[in-house]
Amino acid sequence: MHPVNAVLLRCLTVPVFLTIAGLSTVFAAEAPLATGSFTDDQFDRGAALYAQQCALCHGQNLDGGAAPALIGPAFRKSWSMLGANVAELFNRIATTMPPRQEGVLSESQNLDVLAYVLGRNNVLAGTDTLINDYAYLSAIPIARGDQELDSAATFIEGLYGLEPQGTGPSMTELLAAGNPADWLYHNKNYQGTRYSELSEINTSNVSQLQQVCAYQMNSRSTLQTGPIVHQGVMYVTNATHTAAIDAATCQRLWSFDWVPRDRMVWGNNRGVAIRDGYVVRGTADGYLLALDSANGHLLWARQVADPWLGETFTMPPMIVDDMILIGPAGSENAISGWLGAFSIADGELLWKFYTVPEAAAGGGPSWGNPEGIPLGGGAVWTPLSMDAERGEVYVAVTNPAPDLPAYLRPGENLYTNSIVALDAHTGTLRWYRSMVPNDAHDWDLTQVSPVLKVARDGVTRDTITTAGKDGYLRTLDLQSHAPLYETPITRIENYALPVTREGVYACPGVNGGVLWSGPAYHPGARLLVTPAVDNCGQFIAAENVEFVPGQLYMGGGFRRDKDMSGWLTAVDVETGAVRWKYHDPLPMVAGVTTTAGGLVISGSMTGNLLLFDAQSGDLLRSINTGAQIGGGIVSYAVEGRQYLAVGSGTAMLTIQPSAVPPRPGSIIVYALPKP
Repeated sequence: MHPVNAVLLRCLTVPVFLTIAGLSTVFAAEAPLATGSFTDDQFDRGAALYAQQCALCHGQNLDGGAAPALIGPAFRKSWSMLGANVAELFNRIATTMPPRQEGVLSESQNLDVLAYVLGRNNVLAGTDTLINDYAYLSAIPIARGDQELDSAATFIEGLYGLEPQGTGPSMTELLAAGNPADWLYHNKNYQGTRYSELSEINTSNVSQLQQVCAYQMNSRSTLQTGPIVHQGVMYVTNATHTAAIDAATCQRLWSFDWVPRDRMVWGNNRGVAIRDGYVVRGTADGYLLALDSANGHLLWARQVADPWLGETFTMPPMIVDDMILIGPAGSENAISGWLGAFSIADGELLWKFYTVPEAAAGGGPSWGNPEGIPLGGGAVWTPLSMDAERGEVYVAVTNPAPDLPAYLRPGENLYTNSIVALDAHTGTLRWYRSMVPNDAHDWDLTQVSPVLKVARDGVTRDTITTAGKDGYLRTLDLQSHAPLYETPITRIENYALPVTREGVYACPGVNGGVLWSGPAYHPGARLLVTPAVDNCGQFIAAENVEFVPGQLYMGGGFRRDKDMSGWLTAVDVETGAVRWKYHDPLPMVAGVTTTAGGLVISGSMTGNLLLFDAQSGDLLRSINTGAQIGGGIVSYAVEGRQYLAVGSGTAMLTIQPSAVPPRPGSIIVYALPKP
C-alpha cells in the first residue's frame, strides 16, 4: 500500500463504534454455520496480494511500519467488539484500501487479503471460500491465540472507591424474602417459587388494570431482564445498560452504561443481584461488575470470563454471603463450563467448579473420544436456586459440544444436562443427577427451581423441580435425588432417535422446550406452571466436525419448521398430572408469576400480557404491550399499592414475526386505579 495521511494511518486499527440493533442470542444454531472461514488457496492468494499492495506500509509480517500493525492482541480486540467485527474490517479494506486508490483490487481480491489477515491472526482455515456476506463475516471472531485471560490486569476500580454508599437487603433478608412488597431475586426468592403473596390485584378485578408508567430503555437490544425490586426501587438491564427506577412512577433514579472493552459474544442479559448497597451483573464481554445502589457509580469491574474462548455472561447472578455466584454461557462455542464464586468486594476468584472436567482433559470415562476431537460445553446461563437449610446451591448445567454428533462423545457426558448440587460456601460437589445423558439435540437442562416441601403419599418431601429444552418437567426428591414424576410440557417426537448424518426429524428442536424462564409455584392451587416453546425440525450431523476456537461448534445443523408456537402448562405439584394448558400462536419464553390473588401471569411473543385464573386456567385478561415479551414479570408493592411490571421489546432476535416487529425495549408498569 502507498503512504497515507494521519487519518488513514488509523483506518485499520481504530474502528468506528456504532449501535447494533441486532445482537446475537443464545440460539446459536440459528446463526451462520460455517465450516471454516477461508480456504488455504484463498490464504495463499491473499499472502501474495498483501506482499504486493500492503507490506510497504503495514510491514512484511503485518507488524506495522508507516501504517499500524494488522496482527496481535490489540488489533484482534479492535475488530471483535460491539460495532466492529470482521464484516466491518472487510468493508474498511474494500472501501478505503489502498488509500486514495479505491477499486484497485476486486471484491474477490479484497476477500483474499482479508483471508490472509485472518489467518495470520490465528483464525483457522476451513473448507469454504470467504464470501462477502455481512452476517457470515460478522460471525467470525478473531481468535485470541497467544493471549490468555488475566483477571488481575483487567481490574477496574471505580472513581469513588470500592465501598457502596447505598443500602440494600442484607443476606438474612435475601434468604428470608419475607417482605411481599419486594422482589429480591430473579425468581422472587432463593427457592425460586416466583410466587407473590400480594392479593390486591386478583381474579375479580383484572379487567380494571391500567398502565401506570413506562421506562424506555432506548435500545433495540434483546430485552430478557428479570426486574429486581427493593423498597420501591426497581433494577433493570439489557446488554450494556443498567438502571434504577422508581418502581411506582418509572422515573429514572440513575443509569450506568457499560462500554464494551472486548469481544461481545451474545448480547443477552437477564438481570442483576443486590445486597447491602451492591448491584452486581455480568457483561457480554466477560466482565463482572458492581455498582453503587445509591447512584449507579461503578465500584469495580473485572474480566473473569474469556470471550475469545466463546465465554459470555447472560445469567442473573446469585449472592451468597460475600460471594457472587455466576457462570458463563457458550456451550455451543465448546467452552469448558464452570460456576465461579467471586468476592463481592472486588471480584477476586474465591472458588470455581468445573462442569465438564473430563471434556476439558480431552475425554474420560463418561465422555469417550474415539476420533480425538475437541470436547466442551457445560455452560451455565439460567438462574441458580438454593436450599439454605441444606447449604446447597443448585446449578442447571447445559449441553455438551459438539452438540449434535453424540456418537463422537459416547457416554453420559458429565456434568452436562445435569442438576448439580454444590456446597454453597465452598463449591464442593454434593451430588448430581444427569437428566439428558449423551445429548444429541442441544437439549440443555435450563431450570433448577422451585425448591419446595411437597406432600406425597402422606409424606412431606423436600423436592426440586427441573426443566429444559428436551420438553420435560421433572420433580426430584432431594433426599434420594430420584425423579418423582416427569411430565411432557411441549410436543415431543422421536425423542430417543439419535442424530445421524442422514438427518432425523424430532421435537423439540434446538429452540424448543423450556428456555430461560422456568416454573412458577402457586401454593393455593398446588400447581407448577411452566412456559415452553413448541418447535420441531430436522437434525443433521456433519460429515466432518471442525473446531475453531470461540466459534460455533454444533457439529451439524438444524432446519426448523417454519411454525413455532408456545405452551403454558399447569401441573399438579404432587402427582405431575396436567391440570390445564394454554396454547399460544408464538413461542412462550417470558417469566411466569403467580399471586395470592389467584392469578397466573405471563406474556407472549405476540406482545400480550396474559392473566389467568390459577385454578381453572381461564384467560381473564390480555393486554397488548406493542412488542414481544420475553423477560421476567414481577409483582410488588409501593406504599401499599400492588403493581405488575413487564419488559416489552425484542425477546428473541432469531424469531421476528412480522406482526410484532422488533422495537426499543421498555419496562411497563400496571396497577389498579387509585380509589
